[in-house]
Amino acid sequence: QVQLVESGGGLVQAGGSLRLSCVASGIIFSINAMGWYRQAPGKQRELVATITSDGSTNYADSVKGRFTISRGNVRVYLQMNSLLPEDTAVYYCNLRTRGLVEYWGKGTLVTVSS
Repeated sequence: QVQLVESGGGLVQAGGSLRLSCVASGIIFSINAMGWYRQAPGKQRELVATITSDGSTNYADSVKGRFTISRGNVRVYLQMNSLLPEDTAVYYCNLRTRGLVEYWGKGTLVTVSS
């Protein structure tokens, strides 16, 4: 059973920074990519950033130039700078295997005050 545990969320003022971390545990076969998604109140879950096993990254247009994704072996990080109130959401860690099986964390809340 694969588990993903996020940490690093919290309350920050607009313009501030936060760093999210996610660690995967359990029996993990061939990670294809890890990433971060977010869901704001009343909205659908959306992609924030992903990083593949070879280091290729993909970002939502809304976070390009402000957020940076990086990863270790079974960890993924999201450095968030210049935060905006519209970045307020629950952030979820995602892991996708080469067999296209996906796992999700329970989420960590990021609140950006204006």
